[in-house]
Amino acid sequence: MKRISPRELRRLSRKMGLEIKEIRDVKEVKITTSDKEIVFTNPIVTVMKMGNEMIYQIAGTPVEREIEKEKEVIEISEEDIQLLVAQTGVSEEEAKAALIETNGDIAKAILYLQSK
Repeated sequence: MKRISPRELRRLSRKMGLEIKEIRDVKEVKITTSDKEIVFTNPIVTVMKMGNEMIYQIAGTPVEREIEKEKEVIEISEEDIQLLVAQTGVSEEEAKAALIETNGDIAKAILYLQSK
C-alpha cells in the first residue's frame, strides 16, 4: 500500500471538500449515557467538516465510570400508612417500610405485605 504524506492527505481532503482541523489544548472529553460516563483525559480531538456536517474524532484512552443514580425522596402520608394498616393488619412501621420498598405505590405495598 502506498504511503501518503500528511501534506498530500490535506491536499486530497480539500479537493474532496473535507476540511480537517485539530482542536488544541483539549483537557477532557466526556460522553454521558443513561448508565455510564466515558471520559477521555488529554485526548487528541480532530474536527472534520464536510458540507453541513461536522465529525468529531477523539483519540485517547477512555475511562468508563458507572453513574450512581440518586434515590428519589418519597413522601409517605399518614393516610397511606393508616390505609395499609387497615387493609393488611400490620404495624405502622411495617406499613411505612412496605411503602418505601414499593416507592409509595399502595397497591404494590398491599401485595408485598400479603406475600410475606
